[in-house]
Amino acid sequence: MKTRKKIKKAAWFIPIRGSYLPNSWQAWVLYVPFVSFLIWSISFSKQSQDTFSGFFFMAFPQWVSATIVMTWIAKKKS
Repeated sequence: MKTRKKIKKAAWFIPIRGSYLPNSWQAWVLYVPFVSFLIWSISFSKQSQDTFSGFFFMAFPQWVSATIVMTWIAKKKS
């Protein structure tokens, strides 16, 4: 029998299937700029790089580092 973790009342994020979704206004204040940064980094990388490998090596590290930081914050605040 699986047991579910209780969600704290003051939790900013809700853990769902290995991911975290915003649950409060504080989480949305972090989540919206995070998604905006991901979109901006893709568009900037696309415009400034001519080859796929250049695009990949410019966008991938930014996405990985931003995702690691956001996941760490969400894990601490859920």
